[in-house]
Amino acid sequence: MAVDYQSLAVKGVQALSPYQPGKPIEELARELGLNPAEIIKLASNENPLGPSEKALSAARKALDELCLYPDGNGFELKNALASRFGVGMDQITLGNGSNDVLEVIARCFVDTQSEVIFSQYAFAVYPIVTQAIGAKGLSVPAKDWGHDLDAMAAAISDRTKLIFIANPNNPTGTVHTAEAIEAFLAQVPERVLVVLDEAYCEYLTGDEFPDGIQLLNRYPNLIVCRTFSKAWGLAALRAGYSISSPAIADILNRVRQPFNVDSVALAAATAVLEDDAYLQRSREVNQAGLRQLAEGFDRMGLPYIPSFGNFIAVEVGEQSAGIYQALLSHGVIVRPVTGYGMPRHLRVSVGLPEENERFLDALAQSLVSAGQGA
Repeated sequence: MAVDYQSLAVKGVQALSPYQPGKPIEELARELGLNPAEIIKLASNENPLGPSEKALSAARKALDELCLYPDGNGFELKNALASRFGVGMDQITLGNGSNDVLEVIARCFVDTQSEVIFSQYAFAVYPIVTQAIGAKGLSVPAKDWGHDLDAMAAAISDRTKLIFIANPNNPTGTVHTAEAIEAFLAQVPERVLVVLDEAYCEYLTGDEFPDGIQLLNRYPNLIVCRTFSKAWGLAALRAGYSISSPAIADILNRVRQPFNVDSVALAAATAVLEDDAYLQRSREVNQAGLRQLAEGFDRMGLPYIPSFGNFIAVEVGEQSAGIYQALLSHGVIVRPVTGYGMPRHLRVSVGLPEENERFLDALAQSLVSAGQGA
C-alpha cells in the first residue's frame, strides 16, 4: 500500500501551496519560443541597473575561495552594518535574504498556541511561515490598500506573539509615516514582538518616513528587517539582515543556520554598502520610473495605487489574467497578484526608461485586444 506522504507532514504544511515567484525569462522563452534577449522582466522588484561595480569586484575576488566555508558569523558584513547604522554587532542577525530572517523570527518565538498578526494584502511570507508553524494567523482588513494600524493594535490578544508590518508594503506600495508607526508601537505590549519589514526603505526620501533602526532604543520589542536584494541590487546573492536588541538577536542567532549567507554574498554586500553613488542612482531611476508608469496609466485611464517601493500595482479589471497572458506574448513579464486577493491588479516593477515604455506600449495593445482600450 502506497504511503500518503502528505498526511505525514505537519498539519500547517499540509494546507500550504508553494510560493509562486515571478516567471523567469528562460521559462517564458521556452514556452513561447521567444528570444531571451528580447524579453523584459518587470515581475520581481529587481534593480534594473544591474549590480554595483564595487559589489561585482568583491564577488569576483571571493570566487577564488569557493572551496572554503564562509565566515559563519559574517564578521566583515556585520561590522560594516554596525558602522553604517550606529548599532552593535551583537544586534545583527544575517539571513539568506530577509525572507530567511523572517522565518527564523517566527520559528524562535511562535508556536501552535500563538497568534500572529499581519495585514490583508501584505507580503506572502508572513502567512506562509505562520501556517507552517501551526500558529493562528490574523489577517487584518486593509485600509486604503495599506495596513490599518489601529485595527491591528485592536486585534492584539493574550495569545499574540508577533506582528508583521511591511513599510513600504509589498505588493501595494503603501507606506506609513514615522508618526503613525510610533503611535502604533506605543500601543503594543512589550511582550509582543513587532517585525518592521523595511525591504524597500532605501527608496524612501523625506523626514516624514520612519527609520526603524532609530526606534530600537525606545521599543525593545522591535525587530527591523532589511535586504540587499532591492535598492542595493544583489537579489541573486540572497543577503538580508535584521537589527534588534542584543537579547533578541542572541535568540535568533541560536536558530539561524551558521552558513546561511555564502562568501560571495557576504563580500558583495559588504562592498556595496560603500557605494552610495549606486544607491543614489537606484533611487533616481526608481523615482523617474514611477512617474513614467503613473503618467502612462493616467493616459490609459487606469487606476493604480501610488507606490513608495520600486513597483506599482495597476488595476486592469476583470480580465487581468488575459491581459497578463497578452503581455507575455509581447515578451513582457509582470506579476499577477490574484494570490494576494487583488484579482483586478497587476504589479509592475520599475525598469529602465525604455523598458517602462515598452511595457506601457504592450499594455495599451493588450487592453485593446481585451476590448478595454481605445
